[in-house]
Amino acid sequence: MNRIYQVQLGRFTVLTVLSVITFLAGFSSRLVLHVYSEGTYSVSSVIQRFISGIVPFPLGDFLYLILILYIIRSIYLFGKKISLKRLKNGEGIKISLQVLNFILLLYLLFKVLWGLNYSRPSVTKQLAIGNEKYTTAQLVDLGRYFIAQLNALQHVEKIRFSVAELQNEAKAGFQSMEQVNPFFSYPAPVVKPVLNSWIITKIGIEGYYNPLSGEANVNMRLPTVALPFVTCHEIAHQLGIAREDEANLIGYLVASHSKQPYFRYSAAYAMLKSILFEIRIKSPGDYEKLQQTINSTTLRDFKNDREFWRRYNNQMFGYLDVAFDRFLKLNNQAKGTDSYQDIVLWLYNYHKDDLTNK
Repeated sequence: MNRIYQVQLGRFTVLTVLSVITFLAGFSSRLVLHVYSEGTYSVSSVIQRFISGIVPFPLGDFLYLILILYIIRSIYLFGKKISLKRLKNGEGIKISLQVLNFILLLYLLFKVLWGLNYSRPSVTKQLAIGNEKYTTAQLVDLGRYFIAQLNALQHVEKIRFSVAELQNEAKAGFQSMEQVNPFFSYPAPVVKPVLNSWIITKIGIEGYYNPLSGEANVNMRLPTVALPFVTCHEIAHQLGIAREDEANLIGYLVASHSKQPYFRYSAAYAMLKSILFEIRIKSPGDYEKLQQTINSTTLRDFKNDREFWRRYNNQMFGYLDVAFDRFLKLNNQAKGTDSYQDIVLWLYNYHKDDLTNK
């Protein structure tokens, strides 16, 4: 048997065993939480952020670029060999093993660097936030509550923060929340702008976490009102919160408790969009009435938001139409009248005492 073939087969065996073990570990949420999320990941992620924080540019995006170029080069060389009929006996099997090993290695890297966080228990358990379902009337009350928050903040100074300022303000918010719950500890903060904001915006992405570098990447092309909340949301991913709605919750809790008023406005603004989306589905009449109680500053932000996504991404624009006097297009994502967005459910449970005592 060819020695190179033996080496590739051996690697395949080892990588397969490790992948199966990692996959099976994901079925135990407690194991993932205590051994991985609160254990190895809490250390490795800080190391990643420390390294990526040394350079001013988004290191992870360059790592992705290198990876893509490597894949393109490998495909080109393989295609060239086929076209020139230079494949030797058994080389096809060797190349197939190399491809499988590469895929398994990427899978393991993703899982070890961040992906296992998808298997951790819901962060709402750690934060003692319930899952009691709301009635339509309670949902409308929640909408009124957030509109009142925005109406009270409508005159705050509208600041176009730089990336460094977003990082510093968000860091201060996490430090403040850490005094209440150590879960919010955020050492070695790293927030970077996305490498190509035009492409990212066309795709419809507001920000993303990069598992290769541990960076929180923010699309700085976004409307000003979105940036504070999106920054806190992406930092939540850095802390090992993988699910989007859970990252929304953490982002909201941090930004809404910030000493910076515009962070609080951004948090309430982002949540009101989700709440209005739900109200529009469940009770169109109440939705129409609530629209009339929103202050002019927030309505202007809604309009700017909508126009922004109309220019770049029509699908995103269709979602944002829920905040306006327009027909809601769900684009093959139809929900029944009994649907519940997790983030709205958690917001209700978090604020239900405020709604009772209002």
